[in-house]
Amino acid sequence: MARGSTTTRALALLLLVVAEALLLLPAAANAAGTMAAPVTLRVEHRQVLVDNGVVQVSLSNPEGHITGVRYGGERNLLHSKHGGNSGGYWDMVWNTPGSGHQGNYQILEGSDFKVVTATQDQVELSFRRTYNASRQSGGLPLSVDKRVVVLRGSPGFYCYAVVEHAADAPAVSVSEARLAFKLNTARFNYMAVSDAIQRYMPSAKDRESPRASRLAYGEAVLLVDPANPQFKGEVDDKYQYSLDNKDNRVHGWVGAGQGNPMGFWVVTPSNEFKIGGPLKRELTSHVGPTSVTMFLGTHYVGNDIVARIDDGEYWKKVMGPVFVYLNSNPSKGDPRALWEDAKARAEAEAAKWPYGFVESPDFHKAAERGSVVGRLLVRDRHVSRQDMPAGTAYVGLAAPGQAGSWATQSKGYQFWTTTSPSSGGKFTIENVRAGEYSLYAWVPGFLGDYVHASRVTVGPGGAVELGDVVFEPPRSGPTLWEIGVPDRSAAEMFVPAVDGPKYNNSELLAGRDAYRQYGLWERYADLYPDGEDPVFTVGESHHSRHWYFAHVTRKASDDGGYAPTTRQVRFNLGRVAANGVYTLRVALAAAHKARLQVQVNGAAARRGGALATPTFGDGNAIARHGDHGTQWSFEFPIRGSLLREGENNIAITQTRAINPFFGVMYDYLRLEGPQGYL
Repeated sequence: MARGSTTTRALALLLLVVAEALLLLPAAANAAGTMAAPVTLRVEHRQVLVDNGVVQVSLSNPEGHITGVRYGGERNLLHSKHGGNSGGYWDMVWNTPGSGHQGNYQILEGSDFKVVTATQDQVELSFRRTYNASRQSGGLPLSVDKRVVVLRGSPGFYCYAVVEHAADAPAVSVSEARLAFKLNTARFNYMAVSDAIQRYMPSAKDRESPRASRLAYGEAVLLVDPANPQFKGEVDDKYQYSLDNKDNRVHGWVGAGQGNPMGFWVVTPSNEFKIGGPLKRELTSHVGPTSVTMFLGTHYVGNDIVARIDDGEYWKKVMGPVFVYLNSNPSKGDPRALWEDAKARAEAEAAKWPYGFVESPDFHKAAERGSVVGRLLVRDRHVSRQDMPAGTAYVGLAAPGQAGSWATQSKGYQFWTTTSPSSGGKFTIENVRAGEYSLYAWVPGFLGDYVHASRVTVGPGGAVELGDVVFEPPRSGPTLWEIGVPDRSAAEMFVPAVDGPKYNNSELLAGRDAYRQYGLWERYADLYPDGEDPVFTVGESHHSRHWYFAHVTRKASDDGGYAPTTRQVRFNLGRVAANGVYTLRVALAAAHKARLQVQVNGAAARRGGALATPTFGDGNAIARHGDHGTQWSFEFPIRGSLLREGENNIAITQTRAINPFFGVMYDYLRLEGPQGYL
């Protein structure tokens, strides 16, 4: 997300200075007694070591795996063993189109090591693998240049990669690209991903049999005999700790309850290199202890967001940099103090974006970027006679496309900002890489997506002035009734507690985060036994108490069979325009292998009373404890002759019931009268 004013940036930098002065373990002094020792580099046959007197980073040569991080007297904050997936490493999941393979997992290893720069103030290292189409057949057809940067006096280090597909390379589809850190299992025991979600965690061994039993899928386990009895009966699942890009500034682990508490944090200073825009949800930190940065991933969206690179297509992208921040607090021993400090550092890193020290010419510096300014207005004459300033809008630039296409884009860069209620709809998108984009927007409280009619070309050092841009949300007539709030989330709908003792979810997964509980798909059948599906009565019911957030299946038999479920909306009409067309709008926050059927007053399909969607959705957000995935919107035209004065009924059935995770999550429903209906 693009961040605000010069004042905000200055405040963030001030917070950083104060935090480091008052909270952090002082940097190791050099022989002269100064606080910032020069950065040193030692290159050995199979190892490279970079040391700035605060942190020492060890990497394998030439593979570029981060094998050691030394800080605060600890020999190694990482869990490192012989082999690829330990310590810090980059990996991908990819396949060759048409091959029939589900995905090839590959740890990205360099074959050529290079010192990019080595001064007393900065060391930048390159570990590169180069794909040569004329010499190689098979294998990942991408060249990858992994970089590590250590700056003088910095309590951490930076990681980024430049990924390139040559024009003569064969086609490839990449479904996952990430940077992962496996941390010292004896050192880290407290995890934090947000202000609300942070706690002491079980260990990786607690997830193994016989201490745990597998639940509906491999990522979820029930802790039956953990080493620490406080976790007994709890569910552990990494998806319970996922975050939207817009909320994922920093996450990580703390070694708490020990002599020298310290934190290991992954900071994302910008989301321009992330895919799917501000609402794309992805993994963060989870039991291991593990912390990841997902640069590409299909979670919560599905195959629509796979990066598909064709034969003959030249493509290059800079992934990162992200900052690994280390802090300690020996005097207080409070993990929340370390979290607060990490947040301050993360905002300070964001204020410095785009970094000026990155050596790769593919990373655009500030002088190579521009900005876009304008004002977004909303025009809905059924809400206001005047155009309304969009006071809480998301406005962004992404690759040219149709309205809403940003949510499944994965190959380019995206730049987003938000408007505030006091902004009058004015927006500024800063630090935009030079190039051609579409301007996209969506406004909480209104249905639909906006895309500017003309493409926007951003040049270095300039500001593109768009003036007023007007978003007209979809609308056919006046609102007769509505359920929920159009905000692309199901969290405001009815999300019950999953009662123990079968599944004991963490007490943190409550309130606004209740949707993260494991077992909500089973809880539905407990609340609504067969034949007792919910009925929502307009004027009496409320979406937060009476509209279950997910439309799920019901277990029909002990042998694993499932049945569709139906919910109803009852409403009264004082009069009916028999020759008019009414519109039922259904906005869905997520969908997985679903098909909806809408039936009006029990009428048959031949009379137009039963309307259906095709099968849609691949995000699996129900299983992965999301409150949203990809937005889906449907418009069902209803002939006035199917309605009647007095009580009416609309039944919605999710007809596909092959497993418990087929279904949808509701964002918002609205019935509109015909145009001119009063």
